[in-house]
Amino acid sequence: MQRRELLAAAGALWGAVVPLVHAEDRPGRFPSRPVVLICPWPAGGSSDAVMRAFGDSLSRQLGVPVVVENRPGAGGTLGASLMVSAKPDGYTITQLPLGVYRLPHMQKMPFDPLRDLQHVIGLTGYTFGIVCTLDAPFRSLTEMVAWARARPGQLTYGHTGTGTTPHLAFEEFAHKAGFSTQDVPYKGSAEIMQAILGGHVPVMCGTLEFVPHVKAGKLRFLATLGRERNRSFPDVPTVRESGWDTVSESPFGIGAPRGTDPAVVRVLHDAFRKTLDDPRVLETLERYYQPVLYMNTEAYTKYAQRTFEAERATVERMGLAHKS
Repeated sequence: MQRRELLAAAGALWGAVVPLVHAEDRPGRFPSRPVVLICPWPAGGSSDAVMRAFGDSLSRQLGVPVVVENRPGAGGTLGASLMVSAKPDGYTITQLPLGVYRLPHMQKMPFDPLRDLQHVIGLTGYTFGIVCTLDAPFRSLTEMVAWARARPGQLTYGHTGTGTTPHLAFEEFAHKAGFSTQDVPYKGSAEIMQAILGGHVPVMCGTLEFVPHVKAGKLRFLATLGRERNRSFPDVPTVRESGWDTVSESPFGIGAPRGTDPAVVRVLHDAFRKTLDDPRVLETLERYYQPVLYMNTEAYTKYAQRTFEAERATVERMGLAHKS
């Protein structure tokens, strides 16, 4: 009797456990396994650091590992390209930099940012600036412009990739200031920092990742590209106030493949929203001078639509539109 009772009790216990085990594997439960977060920039740069901070916090919010995978190149659009073939289940998501809405107007791309992407949440944005080496033959933005005007095509500068915001912002500034350049594209912030510190280019336009090197006396901060002076650098002028109306601000967020279940999108949105209250995330954003620019799913989708059309106008104005 004791043996039969023991077996019956074990059977009852197993009957209670099996539904729980199967519930863990049900497709409707999200997430039940690791999530891959694509960082479309090289390891070691500011974007990598920020995305890893978000990934660590997201893992705590979701209760599953979040694997940050670097896919640098193509002006930061490889993550968006991967969304076309990724399964729309929420387990592969990507950062969406501004170039995702610009490059399709400049060249043939394997994705359409409005048709192929599900916009999940807007998070933050980049602040850009222009720096030069200490041995450059100019000490201010106005001196750089005068030097470049006197030597057409001789000013060499580095940026984070063809078609990225620093590239087009500097080219627009150069056009308005009346000088020509030789631009050198890199795959991201980490590469361009190595280049300017190694003396391979005298000038760079990019994120404020260069600030520690400015403070260490290795680089000279010429200007920022915001609408107003950065509060952390009140003595550094903007390009706009220096006389050339060029402003560049670059929000970014998270995207998933089109067709992702709205319930999954909601889970991802809510988890990322909580990361914006995480002190470790906020400390990382502050370190790289990135403000919180939260947009919910609806607002971020509308932002994408507006930005896609605005970038078309910018590319056409600069004569860089793709000829199909």
